[in-house]
Amino acid sequence: MLSLKRLEAYFEACLWKFRLFTLVPVLFGLISTLEFFVLGTFEILNALMHSFQLDHVDESTVVGTISLIIGGIDLYLVGVVLLIFSFGIYEIFISQIQIKFRNRDIKILEITTLDQLKHKILQVIIMVLIISFFKKVLSMEIKSQTDLVYMAASILIIATSSYLLHLQSHHDKHGSEHAEGHPED
Repeated sequence: MLSLKRLEAYFEACLWKFRLFTLVPVLFGLISTLEFFVLGTFEILNALMHSFQLDHVDESTVVGTISLIIGGIDLYLVGVVLLIFSFGIYEIFISQIQIKFRNRDIKILEITTLDQLKHKILQVIIMVLIISFFKKVLSMEIKSQTDLVYMAASILIIATSSYLLHLQSHHDKHGSEHAEGHPED
C-alpha cells in the first residue's frame, strides 16, 4: 500500500514537471517574435529607401510605398501575436512573471486563463487580417461596378466586425464589474 502511494506521488511529480515542456513553444515564440520584428523593420526601411531614391512621385509609387509600410506593420503585429502567446503560455503553465507587477499600467500582458489568451490573440489576428486586407485593397484595380460593390461590402463587414469586437471587449470589462457590484436576488 505504501509503495502505491509512493508511486502515485512520483507520477504526480513527473506529471507536474511535464508542464515545463511548454517552455519550448515559449522560447520559439519569442525567437519568432524577434524575427518578425526584424522582418517588419526591413520592410519599412525598404519602403523608406525606395521612396528617397525616386526623382518623381506618381500614384503607383505612393501605393507601393504605402503597401511596403503596411506590410511592415503587418509583420510587427504577427510578432505581437507571438509575444502575447509566449507571455500567456508562460504565465498559465510555468509561473507569473514577477517584474510585471512593477508596471501595473501595462494590462495587455495580464493573462491568467486560456480564454483570456485566446481572446487577446484573436483581437490581434483580426487586426492583422484588417491590415492585410487594406494592403490588398491598395493594389486592387476596380474594373467594374461589381468590384466596387464587393470592396464596399468587405469594408462594411470589417467595420461591423470591429465594432462588435469593441462592444464585446467593452462588455467583458464592464460586465464583470457590474456582476460583482450587483449580486443576484
